[in-house]
Amino acid sequence: MDMEGQAGDSSSIAGVNLGGAPRSRGRGFFVGGNGEIRPGWRIVLFLAIFAALGAAVHFTTHAIPAMRAWEKSLPKDSFVPSMLIVGEGLTLFVLLLSALIMTKIEKKTFRDYGLPLREAFGKRFWQGAVFGFAMLSVLMGLIGALHGFTLGGWALRGGDALRYGLLYGIGFILVGLFEEFSFRGYLQATLGASISFWPAAIVLSILFGAIHLKNTGEAVSGAVMAGSFGILAAFALKRMGNIWFPIGMHAAFDWGETYLYSVSDSGITAHGHLLNSSFHGPRWLTGGSVGPEGTVLAMVVLLLAGVAMHFLFPAKDAVGG
Repeated sequence: MDMEGQAGDSSSIAGVNLGGAPRSRGRGFFVGGNGEIRPGWRIVLFLAIFAALGAAVHFTTHAIPAMRAWEKSLPKDSFVPSMLIVGEGLTLFVLLLSALIMTKIEKKTFRDYGLPLREAFGKRFWQGAVFGFAMLSVLMGLIGALHGFTLGGWALRGGDALRYGLLYGIGFILVGLFEEFSFRGYLQATLGASISFWPAAIVLSILFGAIHLKNTGEAVSGAVMAGSFGILAAFALKRMGNIWFPIGMHAAFDWGETYLYSVSDSGITAHGHLLNSSFHGPRWLTGGSVGPEGTVLAMVVLLLAGVAMHFLFPAKDAVGG
């Protein structure tokens, strides 16, 4: 996938202007031989813009008394749909606005960052959603077959079940968009332009896993699984040419955990889940407080998913990969 863009001004070679004036050392430190800002500095600039816009949005929303009261009313250790939709929605807005500013600076498009807007919620997204839900179902089936998981009875019925299912669906699509575009979108495209695709994917997946450690109830085993999921998502990006498949896969996996199977998602449970499910057995089997992401069987499922993706989506089908 070409993430470098077009070559720079041909009137300069190796930092020397053909007109005779040498390029300044300071400019060469920030700008490469192709005339583009070096990838490392582009990432710094992107993160600075994201932080500044995020601070502005935070200041604005917290200046509204109703927003402050709403935030104080939220539970500290569980999901609620409004928290996902509002919180992830605002963060995603800041992320996309930051990326939009970078498209103007870098003279690129969202497609260059792995997010072709014309393909939004198209075939690749729904393929990813089916794939992610199948991964989770295999994992829960394996735990159940070893007597570590029971579905239990209904926690919600009728209109409440439909309402919570829809709201969590929206919320986890926003989660998938934010997390995948952050780590497999802009940062992957830009860091990959500097150190190549797979080294960038490994670095960002380690970071992705480490960030999960801040979640309530998370453990090292769950963080390792999250980082490994990042590698699988990067493989999907390599095969598909964009991140719509990983977005669908991520959203469906989280929705299935949190709402349908009604278990912990990275150590966090949900208010308004479908079933009264329960785990019973050793931590290696159930994942403990982490949930199914913490079980050793999760790595088995990720490996199987990688093999399945390899055969279902051959490299020749990749677009720009």
